[in-house]
Amino acid sequence: QAQLVESGGGLVQPGGSLRLSCLASGRSFNNFAIGWFRQAPGKEREFVASIRYSGGGSFHANSVKGRFTISKDMAKSTVYLQMNSLRLEDTAVYYCAAGSGLIASRIHRDDLYDYWGQGTQVTVSS
Repeated sequence: QAQLVESGGGLVQPGGSLRLSCLASGRSFNNFAIGWFRQAPGKEREFVASIRYSGGGSFHANSVKGRFTISKDMAKSTVYLQMNSLRLEDTAVYYCAAGSGLIASRIHRDDLYDYWGQGTQVTVSS
């Protein structure tokens, strides 16, 4: 059974950094994209970043470009989201998700992801 487990969330001041981790297990994720989405209170879930688990290609939302970086360590079956220069508006629950066979033009669509983690809270506050 496929499982995604997020970790690394917490409370950070504006301008600070956090690194989220997503441990993927239970099946092969070749030909999958592993993505990060977030949902703030009262708002819809939104795409943050995604990376092809095998092969190249990473994608970032415009709102986080230059601040967040997605990466992977296949030996550890883990995808990371390095978040720098955090802002108040980055406060949300962050979810890791896996979707198979996603082309670049659809990689931001949360409805196309098959597996989801339980989420980790990121709070940016002074």
